[in-house]
Amino acid sequence: MDEYIKEISEKIEDKKEYYAKISDKIWEYAEPRFQEYKSSELLQQTLKKEGFSIKSNLAGEETAFIAEYGSGKPVIGFLGEFDALPGLSQKADTTERIPEEKTSDSKYESVPEREKKQNPDSGHTDNCGHGCGHQLIGTGTLASVIALKDFMKEHNLKGTIRYYGCPAEENAGGKAFLVRDGYFDDCDLALCWHPEQGRRACYGSTKANFRVFFTFHGTPAHASMCPELGRSALDAVELMDVGVNYMREHMIDEARIHYAITDTGGDAPNVVQSRAQVLYAIRAPKITQVKELYNRVCNIAKGAALMTETTVEIRQVAAYSNLISSKILADHMNTYLEKLGPIPYTEQEYAYAQKFQQSLSDQDKNQLPIIARDYFGPKAPEAMKTPIFEPIACQNLYSDLKYSTDVGDVSWIVPTVHLNIPTFAAGTALHSWQAVAQGKSSIAHKGMLYAAKIMALTALDFLQNPELANQARKELTETLNGETYPDPLPKDLKPEIW
Repeated sequence: MDEYIKEISEKIEDKKEYYAKISDKIWEYAEPRFQEYKSSELLQQTLKKEGFSIKSNLAGEETAFIAEYGSGKPVIGFLGEFDALPGLSQKADTTERIPEEKTSDSKYESVPEREKKQNPDSGHTDNCGHGCGHQLIGTGTLASVIALKDFMKEHNLKGTIRYYGCPAEENAGGKAFLVRDGYFDDCDLALCWHPEQGRRACYGSTKANFRVFFTFHGTPAHASMCPELGRSALDAVELMDVGVNYMREHMIDEARIHYAITDTGGDAPNVVQSRAQVLYAIRAPKITQVKELYNRVCNIAKGAALMTETTVEIRQVAAYSNLISSKILADHMNTYLEKLGPIPYTEQEYAYAQKFQQSLSDQDKNQLPIIARDYFGPKAPEAMKTPIFEPIACQNLYSDLKYSTDVGDVSWIVPTVHLNIPTFAAGTALHSWQAVAQGKSSIAHKGMLYAAKIMALTALDFLQNPELANQARKELTETLNGETYPDPLPKDLKPEIW
């Protein structure tokens, strides 16, 4: 396979400026969950021109699509993402917090007004930014499948490759809907990547996660003249939050529960609030543990309603299962990480990264040695010699990741690997304005193309030796040990903007 490394790498490098422009355009669109109309269309049209067949508007998700090339087994899926995060608008390449100004060629034109009218809880349509590098994920995955397609065509190689256009990874778990509706049932492998602090394909897991709205309904009244007639929905929200906070002492240490009050009931303190709403994120290492915590939280909500003589409406809107990593796939990726070696950076790029490191808070800077130890173990001091964690690959491949991803849902159905590649200055937090600001840099583009090469070369191993896919399937079956996909979404739940 070593002779193909040069060929695949050249196919990707020859179009590096083209891919950088696509990534930057998606960065500029910065469209939030289930509203990635322009980003999705750009990716679809690019793949269509490259000879892929396209299926779109999948599982009730208008921006979801599958682009396919080839025929027969194995069927290898590549997971592309392209949604942005609310509240993270930021000018590129600036080391100060400066939101990006709207332009005529922005995402705001693509948000259907009907969605806002149909769902009063929707919004978050402006001030978005790519704080998790999804413009790089979507485009790096695009570069990978195009290079692989060209290779398959030139070498008459059989098999099927698919680009899964996956919307709403952030906060809504778009892939879970695709899994529920069977779009991965005939897929043999799934490959994906994500910007991170170092280079690795890890064997660890991610946290499972439920997103749930609790909406309380009470009775309005004048808060001074006749308070006895009022029943406060806001009181119910606050009592629920207090109850959950007391519950924290009696749950497993690895669990996490966060909440945001999305509707306080208005801004008039002299009116008893008749409606109030809180959104909860409930996390734990395993989806079964999340379900248990979810039932306890629901009981607390019902108790708060009982105490305040209000009613509560419970509406789950998203679910993320824990990731099951394929060691076979990860081993192949880590082999190519070693063969390709470190990403080459220039002195100008190191200086750029250094400026962004200096923009971090003192608390973030103090985390740098901890992050380095987590990724590089005893080689942490060597990794910290430069402002980007290179030139060594990560040493700690077994650590569990603290975030949640809907890739986890795919991994219960299909052997899946999750690649990490640095695309920003070491210490940059995901979901930060610094991550947005570095999203159009040459450092980001280099990491994106490096990930594309690793995924294409890994997939090529399995296309040339289909028996490897059977081994990966056997490994997943043994890991599950009789467990089946938990199917965490309510059967009647449809994707929605909220």
